[in-house]
Amino acid sequence: MTLLLFILILGAVIFVHELGHFLFAKLCGIYVYEFAIGMGPKILSKKGKKGETTYSLRLIPIGGFCSLAGEGSDEDHKIPKNRLLQSKTVWQRFLTMFFGAGFNFIFAILLLFLVGLIWGAPNYKPIVSDVTANSPAEMAGIVSGDTVIEVNDHNISTIDDLSLYLTLAKKDKPTEMVVRKENGQEVTYQITPKEKEVDGQTQYQYGISLDSSRERGLLSTIKFTFVKTGSLFKQMFLTLGNLFTGGLKVSQLSGPVGIYSIVGEQSKGGLANILYLIAFLSINVGFINLLPLPAFDGGRILFLFIEKIKGSPVKPETENMVHAIGFFLLMALMIYITFNDILKLF
Repeated sequence: MTLLLFILILGAVIFVHELGHFLFAKLCGIYVYEFAIGMGPKILSKKGKKGETTYSLRLIPIGGFCSLAGEGSDEDHKIPKNRLLQSKTVWQRFLTMFFGAGFNFIFAILLLFLVGLIWGAPNYKPIVSDVTANSPAEMAGIVSGDTVIEVNDHNISTIDDLSLYLTLAKKDKPTEMVVRKENGQEVTYQITPKEKEVDGQTQYQYGISLDSSRERGLLSTIKFTFVKTGSLFKQMFLTLGNLFTGGLKVSQLSGPVGIYSIVGEQSKGGLANILYLIAFLSINVGFINLLPLPAFDGGRILFLFIEKIKGSPVKPETENMVHAIGFFLLMALMIYITFNDILKLF
């Protein structure tokens, strides 16, 4: 069941991403060779009604692609020049590249809205609902009803902020936590988390539970949807920043194997948790693809900016070579992350 969910979840996120590229490529008149879900050998494939685009399902369910004329294919010379990617305006190419990620963002927003509408909008304020007896938080003086407003000089406005900054906090020294009491008084605590082994992995526990109440209604749902979306984007920016500054290590990232484990855990919480996970992954995929790095959509958009600045396009051969090298490095990173994910299982 977990494997089936894993395939469906990744397939949905990838399908939406590639659909964005595909639809805008078609709108802009770009020739599309293939629209594929999955990587590796083809399982199923079918030509479109016009005999132009091949629609395929491939064996390995961890990727997909929308192959456009002008991206370095050996068949490009057979395609009319006005159907090549490079023949289109900068604006048309930008829309085609951007809306892979754009569709991921729209998809995530719709899913979060659906979760809030059906199951109620979860509370996003970092309000302490319970404190574990004899935990570091209780011994420090935190009580139920306190609202966490700062962690190590970082402002906290949502539960996601709190979770992220507690994860980033150095465990070899106390975490400074500022809370607002129910009477409005602000108090600063120094809390050293308790180290504990759970399923062979070291966890650092503070001993606080957060308010998990839900509100129903259209306005609450809309507010939750956009607050949660903004919070997830903030997490991505902070995570990326901490990877560059050393606050997070590459070994802490997860790939397909790590996602598989998360799918198994989230599925125990029901459909709402699964939909939230899809929204989370969709924003992650969209955000990462917009990074200005070779082989990513953001790398292709970067070349469009370079073209605009220098007044002429970069040679297609040069751009395609840069993206090919970037793709090779990306695959090497994925292998490293997957290897670490496998080690974590044991």
